[in-house]
Parts: sequence; structure tokens; C-alpha cells
Amino acid sequence: MPKQLRPVCLASLSHFRWSVSFLSGMSMIDTSGHHIVYGELQDYLTGEVLPDTDDERIRQQLARLLVEQLGYGKDELEPRLTINSCFNNNRVQTLIELTARVNGRRLFILRYGPGSLVTREKAAIAAARILEPEYRIPLAVVTNGRDAELLETARGKVLATGMACIPDRLQAETLVQEYVFEPFADPGKRDQALRILNVFDQEVCCFGSTCLKDANEQQT
Repeated sequence: MPKQLRPVCLASLSHFRWSVSFLSGMSMIDTSGHHIVYGELQDYLTGEVLPDTDDERIRQQLARLLVEQLGYGKDELEPRLTINSCFNNNRVQTLIELTARVNGRRLFILRYGPGSLVTREKAAIAAARILEPEYRIPLAVVTNGRDAELLETARGKVLATGMACIPDRLQAETLVQEYVFEPFADPGKRDQALRILNVFDQEVCCFGSTCLKDANEQQT
């Protein structure tokens, strides 16, 4: 772990006010009904028309956070990348809400889901290890919109917690130089990561039959 990462993340209060505001704004959302579609909304990053759900509204707020508060360019964020897995006839599509690319390298992924963050750590680490064919993405963020964890994917360790641990653009500039973007090419390890996603993400796939229909057409 880079020596400066923990003090920078834990000491940074640059978007503390946003965290409090975000928590207050989302407190009325019933996440048990996060599959309800209210209509359509426009994606903040791409302008694409998407189903308007409680979860999607939070995803859009997270994208706004990274751009408007943390300083990323819209062109540095890749929304809705997917990884497909199939074991024992169980086909699952893993959604990566956001991927941050800094100086041409994917530095971290961000995965959102309501509820406990601990239960999402393994799947986030597995996804970051295999999403990019050329190298293991070194960091992953899991968040429920109120809290967050920053994970190191090499060791599977939690580096910091709280919304303020999401690296801002200035921190990312340093991190992308400090981390080694090493290949994750071992077939056995990649297969293990896919199996983790196939198990952990089968209950959170929000695409229904579309997930199954289009699975073979998506890039891993």
C-alpha cells in the first residue's frame, strides 16, 4: 500500500459536506423496492436514456460526486462495464457502475449496492482483477451511497473507509504512478474470480431476461 494513502484518505474532509447532504437526501429511499421503475432518466455521463429506479438515481449521484466534487473529467469515467460468467448453467452478468481511468490506465472500479459493504468486498475485488484483460486494476471502491470502503485488489485488503476515502483526481494522479499495473493472467486465478462473481452477483443482477439474452454479446 502506498505510504501516503491512508493519511490522505482519512484526513481528507473535502467532501464531508457532500456526504452529509447525500445521506440526508437518500434517507427517504426504500432500498427494498429498488427494482421499481418510475420512468426514464438521462445518464449524467453519456446522455443515454436509462430506466429511472432508486438504485439508478444513486448511481447518477455517485457519478456527479466524482465529477463535480472530486474533479474527474467525464471522459475519465466509464459507466456500466460488464463481466459475464457462466457455471453450471448459471449465467450472471456483473455490472461495474463506474471505472476511473487516469492517464490511460484504469485505476479503480466503483461498485454500488444497498446494504452491507462487507458482503460486497470479494465480488468487487474479483471484478477489478479481471475486468481489464491487460492488468489487474489495483483499487476497488464499494459503496451503498452512505458509506464506502477502498480496497486494494492485490491483497484483498480494506485500505480506508468512509465516503472521503474515494480518491479525488489529485490523489489519483499520485496513485496511478505508485501502483504496479501487473498482469492477472493465470487461468486458474481468473477462473476463481469469475466463479466468485457468478455466486455473489446472481442475486443483484438488475437486468432480468436482458442479462441472459445479451450475455454472449458483451465483452468481459
